[in-house]
Amino acid sequence: MGGSVRDVKSKGEVDEVVASGSPVILHFWASWCEASKHMDQLFSHLSTDFPNARFLRVPFLFSNPFFFRFPFFLIFFLHIFHVLQVEAEEQPEISEAYSVSAVPFFAFCKDGKTFDTLEGADPSSLANKVAKVAGSINPGEAASPASLGMAAGASVLETVKELAKDNDSSKEKNQVQPGLSGPLKKRIQQLVDSNPVMLFMKGTPEEPKCGFSRKVVVVLNEERVKFGSFDVLSDSEVREGLKKFSNWPTFPQLYCKGELLGGCDIAIAMHESGELKEVFKDHGIDTTNEAKEKESGNGKGGISKSTDLSTTLSSRLESLVNSSAVMLFMKGKPDEPKCGFSRKVVEILQQENVPFESFDILTDEEVRQGLKVYSNWSSYPQLYIKGELIGGSDIVLEMQKSGELKKNLHEKGILPAETIQDRLKNLIASSPVMLFMKGTPDAPRCGFSSRVADALRQEGLNFGSFDILTDEEVRQGLKVYSNWPTYPQLYYKSELIGGHDIVMELRNNGELKSTLSE
Repeated sequence: MGGSVRDVKSKGEVDEVVASGSPVILHFWASWCEASKHMDQLFSHLSTDFPNARFLRVPFLFSNPFFFRFPFFLIFFLHIFHVLQVEAEEQPEISEAYSVSAVPFFAFCKDGKTFDTLEGADPSSLANKVAKVAGSINPGEAASPASLGMAAGASVLETVKELAKDNDSSKEKNQVQPGLSGPLKKRIQQLVDSNPVMLFMKGTPEEPKCGFSRKVVVVLNEERVKFGSFDVLSDSEVREGLKKFSNWPTFPQLYCKGELLGGCDIAIAMHESGELKEVFKDHGIDTTNEAKEKESGNGKGGISKSTDLSTTLSSRLESLVNSSAVMLFMKGKPDEPKCGFSRKVVEILQQENVPFESFDILTDEEVRQGLKVYSNWSSYPQLYIKGELIGGSDIVLEMQKSGELKKNLHEKGILPAETIQDRLKNLIASSPVMLFMKGTPDAPRCGFSSRVADALRQEGLNFGSFDILTDEEVRQGLKVYSNWPTYPQLYYKSELIGGHDIVMELRNNGELKSTLSE
């Protein structure tokens, strides 16, 4: 059955192979990616080493190579499968059939059915899932990173060694892009190596300046791991230089022992799958309960059960925080704010029609100083929902723009249930020019979305965007609402303009800017 790699060009071919009942692994890949070229070399060996699985190949176009900058051992695992590499943009019916929204993505089939799926860079899970479907060389042996020799034949291991050698010899070239000066490269390398676990973020762990950075801090706290951090907002040279150094254009960026793990989405996915804990364990990173308790209390909503507060004060603060479903600690009062940041949060809550209570921290120094310790948050305002800290003005503003604030309020019963139609209307109307896409303008997750975002930028147009991969309800609901089955979707003044092809036609005819400026 094994011994060769077959190129697949249609869904019919995929269905035929899957229906045969043999182990099949579909790999949605990117042909331009250097790692994919390495994988092709391994496929030919693996077709021999895994005779019970069949190897299929269909190219997948994807516009963001930085999503493929993963630790080198992933390259090996990506080939252990019976792989179908699917051109999702030219063969959308295949990607839709397997609900592919981002790469890398794997579908594991056996006995004519989809056995399992895997999205993202999760080497251990990938190897173990392959072993479950196709079987390892030695039955009973797990195909984990620590046991490559057990999972693969000699020819594959030889290829891995050669590729690893090539990778090591060009590591500096691949990681450090042209345009970085010698001193800056050295400084960034020193920062990356300054802590076993290092997070480059917007803000600080105590006061994150963006929701994505805050989420990664929460992940690391839940992993009970000590980590260093660097506020990229405090140094524009490091901020821009690190993008080239890592070939990763967004923040936060999480490193373990000098190796980039990824950004917010990857950190969350690895955390939820248990892979992040395994990575820390493999690298000898301490994840004791004691370290977690010392650094950030019980972790709930950023609340720290600090022993520096008296029992009486802690009890008073807890009572204040829970005195209203939505509680704002601010400078001044809602009708007379004493600082711009407090005023901004009040305006946001009023815009969202949120009932809330407030406490003027300028009137009580004990509460003002004590709450900083209680919440492990050093500035004001502080917004709480159902006793959990949401954050300050920057985070509240970002949550409002993304729709996360209103969603949170609905889920907690603060606001009445919102229909999907109401939510879609509000999202569409949130910006005069609104793009619903896969990924974000800075990190698109498909070629069509990337090209539309680039077209809008090239025309000098300001636009809002929504990542439909982050919300399945919006993703499916908008297809019905707009009667338009694919993404991206571009709206102007709440009216649908169209998708990729229409936007490209308008741009090529010189009509895009005028259409979105009428």
